[in-house]
Amino acid sequence: MSTYRVHPRAPRAHRAGADPEAQGQAGADPRGGAPGFATWSLSTVLSSLWGAWSPRAMGNLSAADVLLAGRGPGTGGGTGEPAGLEGPGAAAALVGGVLLIGAVLAGNTLVCVSVAAERALQTPTNYFIVSLAAADLLLALLVLPLFVYSEVQGGVWLLSPGLCDALMAMDVMLCTASIFNLCAISVDRFVAVAVPLRYNSQSWGGRQLLLIGATWLLSAAVAAPLLCGLNDARGRDPAVCRLENRDYVVYSSLCSFFLPCPLMLLLYWATFRGLRRWEAARRTKLHGRAPRRPSGPGPPPAEALAPPEATRAEHARRRRGVQITGQERKAMRVLPMVVGAFLVCWTPFFVVHVTGALCPACAVPPRLVSAVTWLGYVNSAINPVIYTAFNAEFRTVFRKALRLCC
Repeated sequence: MSTYRVHPRAPRAHRAGADPEAQGQAGADPRGGAPGFATWSLSTVLSSLWGAWSPRAMGNLSAADVLLAGRGPGTGGGTGEPAGLEGPGAAAALVGGVLLIGAVLAGNTLVCVSVAAERALQTPTNYFIVSLAAADLLLALLVLPLFVYSEVQGGVWLLSPGLCDALMAMDVMLCTASIFNLCAISVDRFVAVAVPLRYNSQSWGGRQLLLIGATWLLSAAVAAPLLCGLNDARGRDPAVCRLENRDYVVYSSLCSFFLPCPLMLLLYWATFRGLRRWEAARRTKLHGRAPRRPSGPGPPPAEALAPPEATRAEHARRRRGVQITGQERKAMRVLPMVVGAFLVCWTPFFVVHVTGALCPACAVPPRLVSAVTWLGYVNSAINPVIYTAFNAEFRTVFRKALRLCC
């Protein structure tokens, strides 16, 4: 969820800077002839990035470029702080951005291909995994290239305002969809613990697809105001791509993080509690049903008189219960890492993000804003690791794919 901004940087997609009236007068628009959103391929962006941070380009900065780099809300103008990235900083942003995009594309593509190719992975629960991977893939294709481009340019937005609005809307929608999919997974696992036998005996595919569709529709609803002119404010600085409405910053933050996150934590807590109770009850039943040999003559136990079909059905029911418990034990080992990675990646960003929106006078260090921005995007790269590294079927398919590629 990034906004493309001048240095010092404002938060990502929900970011807002100072009010337009507080900004300096805008200079000439340097964006003439910027290509449309659909024509910006990854290769075009990367070639532009190389030209942006090459020594030759940096040695030919004009006075207008310097002026543009110092414009916008919260800039370092008057403080002596440099406005953009220079030399090693731009190179580091480029290399880090390319590595991040590659990791997100490779990991999430492998997840989608694995589920499509391996029949054992085509389960209702993995629908959510594929939906999450699709959101991260679209983020890497549509958002991250221009985010890296803006980082290397020092935050100066050289493209059209309409492209900026479309880019931020996609950013908000995709990042919100990623978070909502994490919540949907927590709902799915909670239901698997609350009603395990029904969960495994009935086809939940249709309900899960309905939940995934609702996840994407809600994400689009959060981002829709950006495409309806909300961001087209008077006095808008064309050199800065950001959210101009502070109320929308708070609204989108609530919808994308501060409401879903407690819900997810509550569901995971309930899942852990249900697993413990379920395991304790299962152990009690197994001990209570231990067969006892009669000490003297008498009729045989009822189980011995039961027909073979009834005995087999009882054993199948018990095996199914043990299998469910084993699956949820595996989920229990993964859940702390899932929740921990989510909180580590997103909490700093949204705290900094909302602080800047609610407290315009608060001076947020530009390096801190940049760090939490990158950290939030890293979550899209580690999601495939979290949800697949601890699954034997995924690991098997991954090894096969790596052997074919290498």
